[in-house]
Amino acid sequence: MLLSVSCLKAQGVLTYASPSDVGIDSIYVHNKVDSIMTLGIQSNAFPGAQILVAKDSKIIFHQAYGFHTYDSVQKVCLDDIYDLASVTKIAGALPVLMKLVDEGKINLDQPFSKYWKRWAKIKDKKELTLREILAHQAGLEPYIVFLNKVTRKNGKLKKRFIKRKSKRGFTNQVYDDIYVRNNFNKKMYRIIDRSKVSNDKTYKYSGLTFLIFPELISQLSGQSYATYLQENFYQPIGAKTLGFLPKTKNFKNKIVPTEIDTLFRKSLTKAWVHDENASLLGGISGNAGLFGTATDLAKLMQLYQNYGVYGGRRYFSEAIVKEFTNIQYPENKNRRGLGFDKPLIGNDTLALRDAYPAPEVNPESFGHAGFTGTFVWADPKEKLVFIFLSNRVYPTRKNRNLYLLNIRGALQQVFYQGKLLKN
Repeated sequence: MLLSVSCLKAQGVLTYASPSDVGIDSIYVHNKVDSIMTLGIQSNAFPGAQILVAKDSKIIFHQAYGFHTYDSVQKVCLDDIYDLASVTKIAGALPVLMKLVDEGKINLDQPFSKYWKRWAKIKDKKELTLREILAHQAGLEPYIVFLNKVTRKNGKLKKRFIKRKSKRGFTNQVYDDIYVRNNFNKKMYRIIDRSKVSNDKTYKYSGLTFLIFPELISQLSGQSYATYLQENFYQPIGAKTLGFLPKTKNFKNKIVPTEIDTLFRKSLTKAWVHDENASLLGGISGNAGLFGTATDLAKLMQLYQNYGVYGGRRYFSEAIVKEFTNIQYPENKNRRGLGFDKPLIGNDTLALRDAYPAPEVNPESFGHAGFTGTFVWADPKEKLVFIFLSNRVYPTRKNRNLYLLNIRGALQQVFYQGKLLKN
């Protein structure tokens, strides 16, 4: 359904403006952001990062800081491509699920086993609904380390699952010289089938079903997961860099490295997905694996913020976007929407150090964070999209200063407090 041209501006293709154009103190914003980013880099929270903020469908701030690595050779550029990690959950699997629900092909409150039929005879899973699963209310195990299934105790890779060269049955490339067995996904599904489900139905974050969703999406849509995303979302909104396996796409953009991996790849991970579970699915997954630039990611977040519209075209009904971005189980102290993260319950009463994200965000706001140091958030009431991209896992995932210093919350807060100061 296309909107009239008169709706186009209101429903927002992103354009560019200065903070002052939308009532935000430009000097305050730049000074505060520069100070916080300098602290982050000097504290080794990340070697470099970038921030993009859009307000009223205008990109009012997009700045890069630091370098790709601590050797200070390659500066961070605004068109750099990042491993988005768990942001993939809301930028990859979730838009497809939203569309399938919108089209009536999936019912949130029917047993998930109606669609993922291998669960139909599994006692502790057959009655779980997609609503419970997406709100992390189903009691599923948080994470399974599938890397343990392809490595021996001495750290060497098992040849029946991993080859150093592409050959028949091993065409899923996960690194320059690592190919995983094409049907390894079936082993993952069997292990997930056997995983325990807690009887305690309270908030417990789990990414397991996001490993399943690509296959389910293919079954329900008749298209591969990656193709469906490209044709229905990324290409129409002009998000040219959003996608999987950037190593294969010959982008001119620089791709930011992630971790010096001592467990699996034994090298610097760059242009291949960092997450090991997504890697063992050939780099195309619902839990991780998506790469892209801040600008392209902003287009998708703007689509969500507009409750399903971007560039004069409707991608979801308003009702579906509101359903997915609403808190689902507040009575259980579960802040989550459906797939989307939400502010802490009572967030506006908390100090910055205790809040998530910034205390000033509205309860209607939503987003997600990624393990590699990525973070996206949309606030429809304030019409503000906030994106932070970094490689905080360089050189090691043990680096947690990004969290300890609450860099992302502090940066996000600047754009709310800057507005208040200006007004």
